[in-house]
Amino acid sequence: MREQLAGKSKQLELSQKQELDLRKRQRELEEREQNLKLENERTLDQERKKIRENAEKKVAEEYHMRELEKYKQLNDLRRQIEEWKRKAELTSQQVQGEVQEIELETVLAQQFKMDTIEPVAKGVRGADIIQRVHDENGRLCGSIIWESKRTKNWGGDWVQKLKDDQRNAKAEIAVIVSSALPKEVNGFGKYEGVWVTDFPTAIGLATALRLNLIDVAHASNALQGKNDKMELIYKYLLGTAFKQRVEAIVESFVSMKADLDAEKRSMEKIWAKRESQIERVIKNTAGMYGDLQGIIGSALPEVKILELPGNSGE
Repeated sequence: MREQLAGKSKQLELSQKQELDLRKRQRELEEREQNLKLENERTLDQERKKIRENAEKKVAEEYHMRELEKYKQLNDLRRQIEEWKRKAELTSQQVQGEVQEIELETVLAQQFKMDTIEPVAKGVRGADIIQRVHDENGRLCGSIIWESKRTKNWGGDWVQKLKDDQRNAKAEIAVIVSSALPKEVNGFGKYEGVWVTDFPTAIGLATALRLNLIDVAHASNALQGKNDKMELIYKYLLGTAFKQRVEAIVESFVSMKADLDAEKRSMEKIWAKRESQIERVIKNTAGMYGDLQGIIGSALPEVKILELPGNSGE
């Protein structure tokens, strides 16, 4: 019995030891399993993080590329819009200039029916309009070339170009009609050898220049072969007196036009003032006739309305 008890004790001790070993292995397996799971979770988390980072990076790159594309498209559209705007402005300015040119041609043709108004075709070198001035008998007395401009600023090369066109056309007088005038000119005036005027004053200036061309042509016909007097007339045309006569006549026409526009407000006052202005025009015209008569003498054709009564037979 003792031996059996001792054997059972050994078996029990061995069983307990085996159980302990088994439990220990089980715990190790459980810990290893837990560690493996933890490691797997960590690996999965890292992979997820890497995938997420890659996805975010890809999305960010795509977004950046789209932003660049949009920026490029916006710049392209902006440049295209600016180009369209520039072309539209150029077209608008060109159309406005052509409208003013046509209007100037129409007004000149209506105002001076005895003259020949010749528009210069587009693409042909030269001024915009050539006015061939004829007297009451239809004789050619000279030419006026017109350049029409409708811009915001005065062009520095306009005068020289018009002078070249004037020489090519062999015209006696050159005029620039512009909405923008040099700082030295107010309304109209002589500038670097050519006449410049705004559109409202153009007809008044044309009337004065035309009258002077006709007078000079008549004087020239009366003085054929008389070089000395022709020289005097030439100097007179280039002098200050002629310029002042033209300015006085144009100023009178401009003032008359302004008064006509205001006629509704004060009829009696305007009629009285207009009478004074007409007298001023007649006075300046008579003065110019007197200047030419003093140079030419009796060879100048007689203008009865400007002569004193009783002098017609002298």
